[in-house]
Amino acid sequence: MKRIPKILQADARGQIVIPKEMRSALSIDEHTGFVAYLIDGEGIFLKKMDAPNLANHTSELKEKSSKIGVRKQNVEKAEQAYKREGGFEEV
Repeated sequence: MKRIPKILQADARGQIVIPKEMRSALSIDEHTGFVAYLIDGEGIFLKKMDAPNLANHTSELKEKSSKIGVRKQNVEKAEQAYKREGGFEEV
């Protein structure tokens, strides 16, 4: 995995720009979809979405949680919150 550390800053509307080299490395264009997870007390995790089944993404995130420095319990907690709020609808 290629690591490209960058410091990003949100604008007045809360938007951030993904740097060009990151977009190129992940083949991100203006129509690319993402799944955004709020990981309590740790931050936001964005995952490029290639498939509409969002439940598969949380299982992958749980498997890789220690590798990306996120506590598995927080991933599970976020998953339960999304399920309660109806967040696992197909796009």
